[in-house]
Amino acid sequence: MYKIYINGTPLFLASTEEAGGAPSSDPKKMVARYTGHLRLLLSYIDMLEKNPRFDSVTLYYDNLEQLFGDFTGLFRILEAAGGIVYNNAGQVLLIHRRGYWDLPKGKIDKGESREDAAVREVMEETGLESIILGDYIGLTYHTYKDRKGRRVLKPTYWFRMQSDQTELKPQAEEDIEQAVWLDSAGFLASSPEVYGNIRDLLERELGG
Repeated sequence: MYKIYINGTPLFLASTEEAGGAPSSDPKKMVARYTGHLRLLLSYIDMLEKNPRFDSVTLYYDNLEQLFGDFTGLFRILEAAGGIVYNNAGQVLLIHRRGYWDLPKGKIDKGESREDAAVREVMEETGLESIILGDYIGLTYHTYKDRKGRRVLKPTYWFRMQSDQTELKPQAEEDIEQAVWLDSAGFLASSPEVYGNIRDLLERELGG
């Protein structure tokens, strides 16, 4: 199963078995069968871009990889990497920009490894100079439209990191207003304006 955030709403692409094998008329959690026609995929993407009223939408198909391939073929793919950075007190490094809390991340440059990109982006966006790279955490997906109006799918590879540096310097040229160390449980309990995939990552870390 794939979970892709479109305009803040999770779209699940699932196998028929994963989805339970039947459509649902739940007004908040839509479940529908993919027919194999790209026009149907485009209609759901367009709906989610314009209408945030759903808690989730699930599309299912017998061949999940074909469904995912059809979906990704409708987007420009821009791979990124980032980190959940912990300090010695167990706090997590969060950044704030454009009205939302986020984790430091950024585009993977041509020829650059995911690990190197993750460390570089964290350093650039937060001012950290000392980072220990840890385990790979997982992959998230979200979509947006670029300045030319083209649809972009951003797969982001996440790594756990550690730093004993306390001083932070947010990257103003990337519109980052704050870079702070916060307790992740207290942060999530405060009902912050945070992207869904970032909330998913932090909740997974707390649960682990």
